[in-house]
Amino acid sequence: MSDVPRSSDRTGEERAPLGGSTPSPSSAGRGDVVPPRVERPSDEVERPAGAARLPGARRERYTKLPTGPVGIEPVVATGPDVDARGRGAEWEPTVDQTVPVDETRLAPWALMAAIVALCSSFFVGWAIPIAIVAVIASIMSLRRPVESRAIARWALVLGLCATVYSLGWLVWAGMQFERLG
Repeated sequence: MSDVPRSSDRTGEERAPLGGSTPSPSSAGRGDVVPPRVERPSDEVERPAGAARLPGARRERYTKLPTGPVGIEPVVATGPDVDARGRGAEWEPTVDQTVPVDETRLAPWALMAAIVALCSSFFVGWAIPIAIVAVIASIMSLRRPVESRAIARWALVLGLCATVYSLGWLVWAGMQFERLG
């Protein structure tokens, strides 16, 4: 039996709680179970006016616009006045302005890193980070128009050779560890 107390109807008749099953008198002896029956709410239960709608219930109409209102503002043009004659000299650069020149060079640093990585990769394999830095710096210097392309190409080739030699050392060391353990 259930712990939920039975409630009496207006007529005074007791009824089972919602979701409970009440066996019919004809099937009580056979041991059949009657599926649960859900009764509609009584007249005392009413839905409040501001209550949320049930999931899946149809809406009467759209309640919100898909987007917010978009303000229309006039376009303000900035820059020289095209219609003004004789004042065009104001937009020319002045003589005393100096244009900063980029004096930083990346290709020599890439070449130096590639040479160091290549020399150290002849002896140990742990020079691979220096070789990768040299390759990246040489590629960056090849893309810059102010760099020496010959130095950048040498740095790229030597950096790739250092990478191959370092990887060779690391592969050989890995094979030696397999034999030991």
